[in-house]
Amino acid sequence: MPIYEYQCKGCCHKFEYLHFKADEPAPNCPECNCADVDRLLSAGAIRAQGIPTGSGGFQPPPCKPSG
Repeated sequence: MPIYEYQCKGCCHKFEYLHFKADEPAPNCPECNCADVDRLLSAGAIRAQGIPTGSGGFQPPPCKPSG
């Protein structure tokens, strides 16, 4: 069940909506009930795999010896 972010064309209110079906229509704005909304592009939840460094980056996790 994806969560999409929308913005109302009438009042510019931004909101999120949880879709239960892939073919479900876009929701009305919860503020003004306007049906004219745009789905926004949003970043997905990304989790870096590694060890945080002091500079804000990540280094790969250490290799585990096999055997």
